[in-house]
Amino acid sequence: MKPAIVIGASGGIGAALVQALAEEDVPVRGLARSFAGRDHLDLTDEASIAAAAAGLTTAPDLVVLTTGLLHEGERGPEKSMAALDADWLMRQYAINAIGPALVAKHFLPLMPRTGRCVFAVLSARVGSIGDNKLGGWYGYRAAKAALNQLIRTLAIEERRRNDRAIVVGLHPGTVDTGLSRPFQANVRADQLFTADRAAVQLLDVIEGLKAPDSGRLFDWEGKEITP
Repeated sequence: MKPAIVIGASGGIGAALVQALAEEDVPVRGLARSFAGRDHLDLTDEASIAAAAAGLTTAPDLVVLTTGLLHEGERGPEKSMAALDADWLMRQYAINAIGPALVAKHFLPLMPRTGRCVFAVLSARVGSIGDNKLGGWYGYRAAKAALNQLIRTLAIEERRRNDRAIVVGLHPGTVDTGLSRPFQANVRADQLFTADRAAVQLLDVIEGLKAPDSGRLFDWEGKEITP
């Protein structure tokens, strides 16, 4: 079996995906900013992304990027336009859109040129412009919307290299991790997933993807989310 790569493997969902894949006897390698040596990858440092990609010895047929930024320190989602801040907007774009684009730049060319392979990035329903009914969360919404457009554009280019390759965005739902913890108060108990459950659900969706699904965004149930 070809190896799987999980980027963001030190986080809740990333670590759970590594464990779930290993339990399925899939060779898996986790990369993260907090890891050292050849497993180090920092989304804000393209050189580290390039080095991690160059360190692969076998072409992976599954790459899953699980990183994301919603809050940091005292900064969190903006409730109104009055809270907009240029530095915070740029930080959210750097982690939620630019970093994944650079990962694609260096990892997609290493994936197989023939046969089914999947490059999946965790996105979010709140990045859907058509689904935005509440407003707020300016930076996170906009960065995830940018990510969804990047996924679509990458999918078009990748199809020219391998017409069975799948580049896709995945919405894992609300998962009990540090990213969502400050915002779980109004989430129904049956809609708050453990990281282990989220990992299994995401892998089930990935397993069911077909080539025509490339460039699209799906939730944890495999239902498409409008852009």
